[in-house]
Amino acid sequence: MVIEQSAKRKRSIEKGTVLWRAQLGNNWRREKIRDRRGREVASFDYERPHSPKRMMPLQDRASEGRANPKGIPCLYFSTDRDTAMTETRPWIGSCVSVAKFVMLKDLTVVNCSAVEKDEPVWASINRAFSEPVTRNDDVADYAPTQVIAEALRAAGYDGIEYGSKLGTGKTVAIFDLAAAKPAKCHLYRVEAVSLKFSMVTEH
Repeated sequence: MVIEQSAKRKRSIEKGTVLWRAQLGNNWRREKIRDRRGREVASFDYERPHSPKRMMPLQDRASEGRANPKGIPCLYFSTDRDTAMTETRPWIGSCVSVAKFVMLKDLTVVNCSAVEKDEPVWASINRAFSEPVTRNDDVADYAPTQVIAEALRAAGYDGIEYGSKLGTGKTVAIFDLAAAKPAKCHLYRVEAVSLKFSMVTEH
């Protein structure tokens, strides 16, 4: 049923579209200080964003994800920069490397996030994909979404779009690593984190 209904949820991402990808951490670069004769007298290190190559998934060490099993990398993007950074769940004072990626070809994805009230199945699929990944997760919990992702890949789709529980934008998972390339990398430092709480119960 999911594959049959997916045709109504197709969304095109045109060649040249910009999406965002973020990773916690940064590189370091050493700057040398020289005297008038050109001799090095001191040096200091300063923070730089990860290299474009580092912003790509590791081909041989891809971790488990909602749309990919371990060892099979997938490109996870956000539709805006702030959502990409928020999805890394940074702490105050930490650095986040952010890369702007350009799509190299036209892509067709299945949009799980546009859910009507009478579509409980797609609402559940969107919630399952949107659930943040943590290191404490049981990887077996990823199996249902990985099965859906693989079925959509086999049906000829280039990826999946779903909501983000951490940001205001959306997440786009692209199956083909060659479908996009990093254009620019920037480094940001987290200055504040805002949380909102709602009471569940009391005793």
